[in-house]
Amino acid sequence: MASAVETLIRGVVSKAVAKISVFNRGRMKADKPNPYLTGIHAPMDAELTLDSLKVTGSIPSELDGRYIRNGPNQVAPENPAAYHWFLGDGMVHGVRLHGGKALWYRNRWIKSRKVTEALGLPDAPGPRNGAIDTVNTNVLGHAGETWAIVEAGGYPVRINEELETIASDPFGGTLKNAFAAHPNLDHDSGEMHAITYNADIADTIWHVVVDAKGKVRREEPIRVQDGPSIHGCMITKNYVIILDLPVTFSLKTFLAGHPFPYTWNPAHKARIGLLPKEGRSDDVIWCDVASCYVFHPCNAFEAEDGTVIMDVCAHDTMFAESKIGPDSARVPFERWTIDPAARSTARMVIDPDSQEFPRPNETRIGKPYRFAYTVSLPDGVASPNESKLFKHDLEAGVRQVHDFGSGHIPGEFVFVPKQAAKAEDDGWLMGYVVNIAAQTTDLVILNAANFEAAPQAIIHIPHRIPPGFHGNWVAA
Repeated sequence: MASAVETLIRGVVSKAVAKISVFNRGRMKADKPNPYLTGIHAPMDAELTLDSLKVTGSIPSELDGRYIRNGPNQVAPENPAAYHWFLGDGMVHGVRLHGGKALWYRNRWIKSRKVTEALGLPDAPGPRNGAIDTVNTNVLGHAGETWAIVEAGGYPVRINEELETIASDPFGGTLKNAFAAHPNLDHDSGEMHAITYNADIADTIWHVVVDAKGKVRREEPIRVQDGPSIHGCMITKNYVIILDLPVTFSLKTFLAGHPFPYTWNPAHKARIGLLPKEGRSDDVIWCDVASCYVFHPCNAFEAEDGTVIMDVCAHDTMFAESKIGPDSARVPFERWTIDPAARSTARMVIDPDSQEFPRPNETRIGKPYRFAYTVSLPDGVASPNESKLFKHDLEAGVRQVHDFGSGHIPGEFVFVPKQAAKAEDDGWLMGYVVNIAAQTTDLVILNAANFEAAPQAIIHIPHRIPPGFHGNWVAA
């Protein structure tokens, strides 16, 4: 009975706090344009279907499926003073490849209640976890379905082959709490592991395991403090790695009217948790780490001496000043050695240049690996003027660069291994590249083993796709 009363009280208080926040948000005024609503980030205003796309080069014939990426795209005008990039309405952009051809491009909003109201459509079916149901961060295939996903409370949304929303779907009703933006697939078991959190619960996160059939088999609560924002996690053979870092929920920020109430909190101790895959909260081995913030680990594995090696893009701070998007000054690519015996973490810089969106050959997730692929961030993410793709050879200590040309801005690239791959980099990299001057976009396919060479194929899309967050190759 006590827990039910506490839940009721929290709900009443939350509604009162939300009303104050909405009131103050309405009073906010911008003194300059919001960079995440203008320029390269200006949202698209329609859903398109384009058939028989023009191709330069040759699409590998064995690529049969869809490249899909999710990201924010406002459906209706926003107050630029209050808009945060991470809260934009979700939109997926996809290209269907088959038989060496690009059959179509489509973009579709993820049909949240806000989107359906703006478009005059009926609400999508399925339950919601709380009032906000925007799903704008990632999209992936699992258990024969395609899932759009988000962190901080929103349930996954199931979409069909043509990218239309089917339903808000907590894995067939098996998910009781939140899901995450970055689950990691264990290729040996076929299970997805995620560290999840609800924005309105400050003292608990969860280790969630979705089995190979798409059902949640484990939803283990882990005790924390301050309501940390945990964007990504990683797995190894025996552990799930928890990133409990100094970006936490700020009631003051929320009451002031900012809808994304997470800020840099130097009082929150930075630590890395090694949770045994079937362990409980008391089993987590917490290891100190120097203060920083990580959205995206690349990969991790266990060394022979018992330490855990994890490679990350490490932001010096995050949301220390900005209330509309990322604001760190430096984002080097680093290797962390996590020592469960000493409960400490040693940080070593692999590459000091700022970069993000690290991806490996994901058949190597949780295992020793050689190659990592990242996107350079010389101008940050708000108003990029140039960017390149990096390939890190972590054994040789060499970095290769693929330059798409001046004014061409790549997003995250995903690695797709060849069916009969003989080496870790035997496959293709694919992702969207925006041409700022022409206001067009290309889906570019690179031969990962010949990284600096001209693209294997360029699929031409005759409009600008706003920079988004994450995507994946979903095989047919």
